Amino acid sequence: MVGSPDRRFIGALAAITLIGPLSIHIFLPVMPVVKSVFGISDALAGLTFSVSLFVMAFANLLYGSLSDRYGRRPVLLSGLFLFTLGSVVSAIAQSVSGLIAGRMIQALGAGSGITLSRAIARDAYGTDVLVKVIAYLTMAYTLGPMISPLVGGILLDLSGFRSVFWFAAISGALITAAAYAVLYETRSKEENRRSPRGFLRNYAALFSHARFTAFVLQTGFSTGTFLSMAAASAFLMKEYLGRSATEFGMYFLLFPIGFFLGTLISSRLSQRVSLENMVLAGSVVHALAVASQSASILAGYLTPLVIFVPGFFITFGQGIALPNAQVGAIRVIPALAGTAAGIGVFCQNFLGAVFAQIYTLLADGTPLPMVVTVASGSVLTLAAGVTPFILKHRRRSTPGDR
Repeated sequence: MVGSPDRRFIGALAAITLIGPLSIHIFLPVMPVVKSVFGISDALAGLTFSVSLFVMAFANLLYGSLSDRYGRRPVLLSGLFLFTLGSVVSAIAQSVSGLIAGRMIQALGAGSGITLSRAIARDAYGTDVLVKVIAYLTMAYTLGPMISPLVGGILLDLSGFRSVFWFAAISGALITAAAYAVLYETRSKEENRRSPRGFLRNYAALFSHARFTAFVLQTGFSTGTFLSMAAASAFLMKEYLGRSATEFGMYFLLFPIGFFLGTLISSRLSQRVSLENMVLAGSVVHALAVASQSASILAGYLTPLVIFVPGFFITFGQGIALPNAQVGAIRVIPALAGTAAGIGVFCQNFLGAVFAQIYTLLADGTPLPMVVTVASGSVLTLAAGVTPFILKHRRRSTPGDR
């Protein structure tokens, strides 16, 4: 590592985390319009959203491993360029197949953002304060979901859906320029030489640890729960409740505000409460919020507040658990920090895509498919969140963590 990180450095890392929301969350209010403009089904409209998550998921695996081998900076800059290019292709697409192609290129680049920002943070700041640094990066990440749907809704109502992609392209170009100017290579040549070779061997080494598997699955299932609810809320607000895209964006603010407050609490308690306890606490809050929302909908109540107020607490619980689960996964094998970060984000995006696509396949114009999908994800989140807590207490009498 050359020099020491300053405020510009952490600011650049925070900006890089925004390309994920620019690819995912800014598109949420666009889905119903894309369905209408291209005359396609709910499932195909959902695919224009979930394809981005699927591609980002596998890209995360690639970027994490490549950065462990070739260094963080060149791999990151390549990804940022692809994101900007994909945004332009999406903006000029004349068919749904062209739009899907652009979304895939955009997502291929966006996969570099959160994965490499975590790996770079680990290199630059060390493991002692990593939970706090990642919590701050995660808070910065929440600015994307906080403003993206609102910005997307306003652009959509004022200038049509193509303006949303032009906004993403301009933002991508500015973030790329900032990263090029500020970020230096944080992975040393010695670490590159020590890094184990062979992607499958590295993955097997990480997944041989039950704690690692539980941590990454918890983040994946909680993200799947949130994204299926986010996709459902876009359709229910527009088609079931008859609300505008701008109004959807305003209500959507409750999701990232909850996530922001959860990560703020996580950053404050990071050095006083164990990772396992924080992950468990976040999973329990998440499950209780889903239970209350499902009960209200099954009782026959559906208003924007029934969707978004419990959603606030769902993301609040996610914010408490996520930074701790991420750090828990990265710490398992320090030499594979980049690969571990990539797998963690892969699970988030892949399971997020799976749950979002399941919702759109089940969608029938009523809120029941959202209840089924979100409740299923919540149960799995809680099961994964309990596991590290149980393993921690078992280690007190049995050596090892496998």
